[in-house]
Amino acid sequence: MKSFLKSTFPLVVISILYTSCSTTQKIEALKPLPSDDAPMVYNTKTSFVNMPLQITLKEIENQLNKTLSGEIYNDSDLEDDKTEMKITKTGPIRLVEKNGKIETILPLKIWSKFKYGTDFMGLNDTREVNLNGTFTLLSDVKLSNWKMSTTSKIEDFYWVESPSILVAGRNVPITYIINPTLSIFKSKIAKKIDEAIVNSCDFKPYVLDVLEKMSTPFLTSEQYQTWFKLIPIEVYVTDAVLDKTQINMDLGLKCSMQTMVGLKPKNSFDKNAVQFKAVSKIPEKLTANVAAISTYESASQLISSNFQGKEFVSGSRKIVVQKVGLWQRDGKIIIALDMTGSINGTIYLSGIPNYNAVTKEIYFDQMDYVLDTKGLLTRTANWLLQGVILRKIQETCRYSIKQNLDEGKKSLLPYLNNFSPMKGVYVNGTMSDFEFEKVEVTNKAIIAFITTTGKMSVRIDGMD
Repeated sequence: MKSFLKSTFPLVVISILYTSCSTTQKIEALKPLPSDDAPMVYNTKTSFVNMPLQITLKEIENQLNKTLSGEIYNDSDLEDDKTEMKITKTGPIRLVEKNGKIETILPLKIWSKFKYGTDFMGLNDTREVNLNGTFTLLSDVKLSNWKMSTTSKIEDFYWVESPSILVAGRNVPITYIINPTLSIFKSKIAKKIDEAIVNSCDFKPYVLDVLEKMSTPFLTSEQYQTWFKLIPIEVYVTDAVLDKTQINMDLGLKCSMQTMVGLKPKNSFDKNAVQFKAVSKIPEKLTANVAAISTYESASQLISSNFQGKEFVSGSRKIVVQKVGLWQRDGKIIIALDMTGSINGTIYLSGIPNYNAVTKEIYFDQMDYVLDTKGLLTRTANWLLQGVILRKIQETCRYSIKQNLDEGKKSLLPYLNNFSPMKGVYVNGTMSDFEFEKVEVTNKAIIAFITTTGKMSVRIDGMD
């Protein structure tokens, strides 16, 4: 017997040492790598948002009246054509649609000084005339580089009072003199109106303001501290089409979308980085691909809440999970469970994150384990490793993103129901349910990619 013990004892010691070494090596291989401050990197999938844009003629009329006020024309050279002229806007400009074009009705006051007679022996004189009348212009409309531009022609003008001057005690009509003179300036006045429309109808700053408002991260769930963030990449626009009381064009927004758990993310919107491109056609559907980001800290907290107040019992033995840690190692998720009770120590579980489409939960598949406890080779440890308790613990290591998805959709809906990011801009739309696509693991977080479809429209009416 002594001889047997002498011969087997070294083998047992070696076996214990070997097993201990092997376990220690496994545990060291599972421990988290040193953290760094590098930004989170993952493969993004862009979203495309179709945003038909309607701009009312009334809105363009309002902007035009703000831009074009007071004196709009001044010719102070009498000698070139024997006429001086100042033209002042006397009332609001009115815009109406006429056969697919814009008709502009422009009330004006005209002061004119003209020379008449002949230069022979100084037989000439000058007279000043004050006139009140209205110009009617007809304009073709187009959109170029986000500026609405027009090509206008003066179709008609009429006088509120017939122009005349007093000569030798008689009122002499001078319409025949004024009208040919005005015809010389028709193209100049039309050009002035076109310039005013270009200056007052540059929509690019408004689009950028709307995008900046939409890019501001907003809270979608207070309970989970979940934030939604939109990052614009490119904006597309089609040609403008005049449709009775409004101008229609299609906008398309290429962007990335994120939901993040934890502190409010920074607004990284950079208006200089957004590219604008002209296209002939834009798809009608909104396709949103959202990256639902769960940092390891937030996922640890969610899983910890699953274990709170729970005891895992088997016969006379029981354990309680006190703390949960989570990190990534070699493409797998490591879950460290600190436990007390029949075993005092840590169990490390490793698995691949997956998604349950029915329960909308992130769970961990192909799970393996390693124990870090003084009783590693005892039967106490064996019943944990081989019994139902381990399976129950593994099943508890999951967290739901259903509420995140529901809250996310609920929080997004107000932004599609006459949402006004700025005065005079209104956003409306519809959205379908979120659908899961895939899960990715990064060095910073677990990312669930989800998709949804819908429609969106933007209306501009009543801006400052």
